Amino acid sequence: MSPISENAHDAQGTEDQSSPLYVKLKDYVRSRVEAGEWKIGQRVPSENELVDILGVSRMTANRALRELADEGLVVRVRGKGSFVASKKRTSQFQSVPNIAEEITRNGGAHSARVILLQIETCDPDLAEALAVPAGSLAAHSIIVHAEDGVPMQIEDRFVNSDCAPDYIKQDFNLVTPNGYLTRVAPIVKAEQHIEAVSAQPWECKLLAISKTEPCLLVRRRTWSTKGIVSSVRLLYPGSRYRLYSSN
Repeated sequence: MSPISENAHDAQGTEDQSSPLYVKLKDYVRSRVEAGEWKIGQRVPSENELVDILGVSRMTANRALRELADEGLVVRVRGKGSFVASKKRTSQFQSVPNIAEEITRNGGAHSARVILLQIETCDPDLAEALAVPAGSLAAHSIIVHAEDGVPMQIEDRFVNSDCAPDYIKQDFNLVTPNGYLTRVAPIVKAEQHIEAVSAQPWECKLLAISKTEPCLLVRRRTWSTKGIVSSVRLLYPGSRYRLYSSN
């Protein structure tokens, strides 16, 4: 933490004194990142450390780090701190992207943590979503995808067993559900909806975010020539991801 302590006085002295303290603090952190003093993935001073080193209030430090996270400069991981972020990940909303390929293409390291992988009986709502009779069997997986160890997405997916009978036999540490299903049941149609939501407590824990962080939720169904292949719920921390579309 020496760079901030050694330069704190100079940084404060050269800022526009009319600027609010939280803006000065944001500029201070941003200047260190842009100068290359703090590298991608490096932990930046915590709220308590900023309070002790720069003499600002806890509220000021919290607001500065929160807004820097919203702007994509830092990533806040609950229980670990704030880290210099790589460029905020962007996904094309009109496509059906493979998150592992996106992360790798942007220079990150993808990893997956399988939370659940089992066969379940379709209740009426799930049966309707997959267009199968109630009581049919479907595979259910919950996987957390991470970039450089930072959780980026919870993938909660139900798969029509008639379209992909070997789904639960796959090692999803080696292949993503998207990659596997695209190979065995090529997509001919996709339906997607997006909304802003608050994550459930168990989801906050898996994503290492606070209960107040807004999230992006994508609900997607995909079809092959055999019918509906899967119905998936994709949850992204709003501070770490954005979606776009283009015509």
